[in-house]
Amino acid sequence: MLALTGAMGIGRFVYTPILPFMAETLDLSKSEAGLIAAANFLGYLAGALFAAGGFLPGGRRGWALGALAASAATTAAMAAVSTLPWFLVLRFAGGVASAVTMVFAAAIVLDRLAAAGRSNLAHVHFAGVGSGIAVSAVLVAALAAAGYGWRIQWYASGAAAAGALLLVLFLLPRERAAAEPAAAAPAADRPGPRRRALIVAYGLFGFGYVITATFISAMVRLTPEIAPIEPYVWLTVGLAAVPSVALWTWIGRRAGNAASFALACLVEAVGVAASVLLAANAAAVLFAAALLGGTFMGITALGLIMVRDLSTGDPRRMLALMTASFGLGQMIGPAFAGYVSEYTGSFTAPSLVASALLVVAAGLVMRIRGAAPPAQAAAPVRDR
Repeated sequence: MLALTGAMGIGRFVYTPILPFMAETLDLSKSEAGLIAAANFLGYLAGALFAAGGFLPGGRRGWALGALAASAATTAAMAAVSTLPWFLVLRFAGGVASAVTMVFAAAIVLDRLAAAGRSNLAHVHFAGVGSGIAVSAVLVAALAAAGYGWRIQWYASGAAAAGALLLVLFLLPRERAAAEPAAAAPAADRPGPRRRALIVAYGLFGFGYVITATFISAMVRLTPEIAPIEPYVWLTVGLAAVPSVALWTWIGRRAGNAASFALACLVEAVGVAASVLLAANAAAVLFAAALLGGTFMGITALGLIMVRDLSTGDPRRMLALMTASFGLGQMIGPAFAGYVSEYTGSFTAPSLVASALLVVAAGLVMRIRGAAPPAQAAAPVRDR
């Protein structure tokens, strides 16, 4: 959980609450802000493809810890630069680090839980993302209230991620030799129609959530009627994300993971649309933030659990393919939103496109209904 708190909740998502302060001080345009976010997500895509290889030396624990350290370092380094090219380089590197942490940490945790017959506890691991978002929201808001600018906010965020790393070093035990993945390339596992539908839906979900997740703080600051609630919006996203994995996996155990995934996409589509259609209403925007936070990590976890259950080879390969699809969608989203918002003058059009694609994702994922019984996710799975 702490690994995802540092690499994902802070290292990856802290850009959202810091962005308004950077844009104001550095006079960043919306397209430049979108490019910085897209660079991070391009790195996430590259990191997922890198992690998919079966040629990586060493154990999964070492890669997870090394990537978490790189995430903390690149986060802090954002405070030391001031030009767009350096922002792009550092956010790209941070994206690589966050994806590698996600893939290797998830592979370790999901395999250990499955072997112990406790896969129902996966939500504790994925709750780290929401916890990190909440921590970063409070940290940035407190520093801003004390008069500190965006540079100190980045330094402090890097320090918080480094603190998570130190705790993970003690808490994550060394893996037994038998638990390590084989040195040879993973067995071929060609996605069939159901897995292809899930992979495409996961990419659409990546596009669908990321525009609001990247720009919601900036959108609130640009709307005078609700500008005072800016510090609370990102905190709402984080707090709602903490229990979301437990909620949606609970629904998945009863209605099926495909139905839970589709329902969460529809709920999120409502939140994304409400964030722009009801942008002048503070209560509506906070509700939209809660819907976003209450779904995106649940969908993320459900997708990884589903593809692991459908995998016939090394699960890391399919986990990485899913992460790559997700990374592609969330890389395109911010750049698209930045340019369209500059042309139209608002984030309404790109956000409505994102909402529509979430509905499409819900329809696609229902194609795999019946692929596995809901209880399969809780069954022990041996290391391949």
